[in-house]
Amino acid sequence: MAGAGRFCQSGHMNVAADRDLMEILDDSARWQAVVAHDRGADGCFVYAVRSTGVYCRPSCASRRPRRDRVVFFASAADAEGGGYRACRRCRPKESATPDPWIEKIRRACVYLENVEGHPSLATLAARLGGSPYHLQRNFKRIVGVTPREYADACRLRTVKRRLREGGDVTTAVIDAGYGSSSRFYEGAARKLGMVPSIYRRGGAGMTIRYAIVDSALGRLLVAATARGVCAVAMAASDAELTRALTREYPAAKIEAAEGALARWTTRILAHLEGRQPRLDLPLDIQATSFQWQVWEALGAIPYGETRSYADVASAIGRPTAVRAVARACATNPVALAIPCHRVVPLGGGVGGYRWGVARKKRLLSAEAESLRSRPAPAARASGGGDPASDRKEPSARDSLEPSSPGVGPRRVKQSGAPRA
Repeated sequence: MAGAGRFCQSGHMNVAADRDLMEILDDSARWQAVVAHDRGADGCFVYAVRSTGVYCRPSCASRRPRRDRVVFFASAADAEGGGYRACRRCRPKESATPDPWIEKIRRACVYLENVEGHPSLATLAARLGGSPYHLQRNFKRIVGVTPREYADACRLRTVKRRLREGGDVTTAVIDAGYGSSSRFYEGAARKLGMVPSIYRRGGAGMTIRYAIVDSALGRLLVAATARGVCAVAMAASDAELTRALTREYPAAKIEAAEGALARWTTRILAHLEGRQPRLDLPLDIQATSFQWQVWEALGAIPYGETRSYADVASAIGRPTAVRAVARACATNPVALAIPCHRVVPLGGGVGGYRWGVARKKRLLSAEAESLRSRPAPAARASGGGDPASDRKEPSARDSLEPSSPGVGPRRVKQSGAPRA
């Protein structure tokens, strides 16, 4: 889920995927803010239009310019230094009218990060002033998530920190504000992606097997636990891939096992070649609730099609969380299985990609070409197709050990931790 927001120069709080991970906005994210007329981005940057010589706030209500005519500046002074003049409509040189809810929501975030237990919305509203309805509405508008989701993320972060410090599971859970260990296992434990005691030891006691094969996009690594695939990555060399896997699971037992993962690597290679548009792999990955929302939406994007970051944000019911969506895409640990390459900037281009922009371009091009060359379904509807082609292909989850959760591209499910 989206973590705590950050303040830009004007003091506005912006949506962020995680307070410790949010980076300076790139041009794609800035353009998304302009398209959305995002007031929260005012003060973080200004944009100028080459054809008019005017610069504006991101929230300016003027007609949207063409993307190829827009240039971004960190401040009004920089824009004027570049020869642009201030817009008379949005007056970007003047201080923005402060949002009265900004300070209240900041205080709410601080309170939720430090309070013991789980205060009700009514209690929080009474403490800050205002009705529970308006608090809920403005909290989600500014931070991108509800107060309850924010509090859950804070508590889970506390559990992770205590476990990493070497504390026992029960103490870490109680100190984080969970009433009992059973409450923790019912809701939050599954987001760790593994048993809490294993997470505390950096994955110690867990075995991860991996295989590296050649692909059209370079060397491809597939890694899995006993419960499912935990990593799919691409790079130029095997050494780079194994180093990244070791950094992710520093204390786990990591071993090469190409034969054991042959079925999954074969499916991925077939998918890359366009022979298997639907990639069905069981996943065992850790994520926040917001990330799961985004990744489920990515799984719903049809093969050969793309969506913008704004489209995905709207699809999950959070149209202002464009930058948080972009960050969730960037932290996807399983390339192809969760098709984050199908998300592109609204203003054009392919945007960024964790495994390289060149690979993203080739993926999108290959999928589009495969879709164009695919025969029309009319022959099938008239009974002219091969009956064998209608047989259901065995699911990848059949290769798992008992109780392994399955995940398909249309609906991503996170794996659960064993019950206490």
